[in-house]
Amino acid sequence: MNSSEKQPIGIFDSGIGGTSIWKEIHSLLPNEQTIYLSDSFNAPYGQKSRQKILELSVKNTEFLLKQNCKIIVVACNTATTNAIKYLRSSYDVPFIGIEPAIKPASILTKSKKIGILATKGTLNSELFEKTSSKIDQEVQIIEQIGEGLVELIESNQINSPKMDELLQRYLQPMLKEHVDCLVLGCTHYPYLIPKIKEIVGESLKIIDSGEAVARQTKNILQQLNLLSPHPNSKENVFYINKDKTVLLHILKGHTNVNIVQKQF
Repeated sequence: MNSSEKQPIGIFDSGIGGTSIWKEIHSLLPNEQTIYLSDSFNAPYGQKSRQKILELSVKNTEFLLKQNCKIIVVACNTATTNAIKYLRSSYDVPFIGIEPAIKPASILTKSKKIGILATKGTLNSELFEKTSSKIDQEVQIIEQIGEGLVELIESNQINSPKMDELLQRYLQPMLKEHVDCLVLGCTHYPYLIPKIKEIVGESLKIIDSGEAVARQTKNILQQLNLLSPHPNSKENVFYINKDKTVLLHILKGHTNVNIVQKQF
């Protein structure tokens, strides 16, 4: 076993949403130690300028590199679509990005109409435009900015009346357009799936990127001979620069976890 195999997987997001990706990675790769960075102080990234998203992504990357991470998962759609090209050209470590799963949705749709719920930063990005331009031109994409959703999730208000109001406002127009696939274009949004199903029932296929990102992480580690062959005995460390109450709630039931609240 070479020393690089023992190094942790680094994961960062604008907040706690990327833990939906962490759970998939942890489930698929139980031998790996993980270090997660939650930049909740600066959440959401979706309303920020591309330059600011780039600065924050660089800061997060350099923090994880100081933790000796062997690969970095950008568990944030907005950071991926706005910053991953720069990160890959600037650092030697491999990066795994995440972007809305519109390609699989375009294959699965029967009505030829798919909805995408995402942040402004993701929907307005060059990478999203490039990806969406490659799908079947017969497929219509109904875009909806999920303004306010990340803030409510970060403040532990998933089951609040305000959340119900926003989801109704964002989803009803899609239902009227007869979309049959809903793409969740933000890693925070999988935590809303039970609420979304209350509104749309079983009429929509809900698609997120978590499993695909975990599989891609495993594939890249295999290609680079960086997979850990032995069970992880170290703590999975979660750094957060804001109150850690919501993170504690989301990680409840997971063992071998250490949550560290600190500024970075």
